[in-house]
Amino acid sequence: MKQQKKIIPFLLAAVALLILPVLLQGLGNAWVRIADMALLYVLLALGLNIVVGYAGLLDLGYVAFFAIGAYMYGLLASPHLAEAFPAIAAMFPDGLHAPIWIVIPAAAAIAGVFGVLLGAPTLRLRGDYLAIVTLGFGEIIRVFLNNLDHPVNITNGPKGLNQIDSLSFFGLNLGKSVNIGGFELASVSLYYYLFLALVVFSVVICHRLELSRVGRAWMAIREDEIAAKAMGINTRNLKLLAFGMGATFGGVSGAMFASFQGFISPESFSLMESVMIVAMVVLGGIGHLPGVILGAVLLSALPEVLRYVAGPLQSMTDGRLDASILRQLLIALAMIGVMLSRPRGLWPSPDHGKSLQNPKT
Repeated sequence: MKQQKKIIPFLLAAVALLILPVLLQGLGNAWVRIADMALLYVLLALGLNIVVGYAGLLDLGYVAFFAIGAYMYGLLASPHLAEAFPAIAAMFPDGLHAPIWIVIPAAAAIAGVFGVLLGAPTLRLRGDYLAIVTLGFGEIIRVFLNNLDHPVNITNGPKGLNQIDSLSFFGLNLGKSVNIGGFELASVSLYYYLFLALVVFSVVICHRLELSRVGRAWMAIREDEIAAKAMGINTRNLKLLAFGMGATFGGVSGAMFASFQGFISPESFSLMESVMIVAMVVLGGIGHLPGVILGAVLLSALPEVLRYVAGPLQSMTDGRLDASILRQLLIALAMIGVMLSRPRGLWPSPDHGKSLQNPKT
């Protein structure tokens, strides 16, 4: 009976998530796009939670892996390479349009390799020093993407990549609407279900990792690296594994973002994006999957919802306050209020060691 009571909330949540895009379509596709982006940020936050939440490694350059995955998809699923390189144009006259089965694994693998490359020189760094190095790595990737348009045009520089193919598999093109039983399911709704499936799959992976020997070793490193090393844990390999696995999530998220937007540029991968992803993990509850998901949904959807609050406030001041700046101010005030009232996050993990405390005799 108790197990049935536990299953009921999950079933209700599943039904709500499945019908959500259908309900939001009635209000306009813009609301479905907000839900799509919220799921993408959940995927990013889950990947960063492996690095920050499980292993305790502060990574402020996580957006670099997001950018690597996006540009990998953009280069393999757009006509840019064929236009820039005559040799590729000769082999692929219609342009280079790689299928999803090649692009997604390639984005995940290359992002994972870059994650290991970032982790290798930072193995002896901790705290603020590690944060500074990872922050620099994120900025280096953005600068490279912004300047690799000469002498050989690889990334098209600040102009970005356009005409990126939408995802297509088993004859279903997610860039086009689908008519099911007289009801038209928009492209943004199709992407919603794809992103939802990826999030569910990622949550299962993260949950199994948390309960595994690797997950427990990561948490031992997070709590006390010296004690973990003294107990025989290979901290070097486990740190590299955390960086690589977290980066893989970022690469897949970037590929999804590129296919969803159809256009990418270096401006989409600024330092502010990394800070926001870290804030999602911290605000929700470091190392706790439900909290990380809650933080990602709130911080990704809140700016869009506050558009409807900033507009009237701007009109009340006769336009003296810029709506976008006012919106950021409201977000900052909300985050400060939450962290003051709940310093461990909105939905923190249970306190360690409570079950081991002996009752007073």
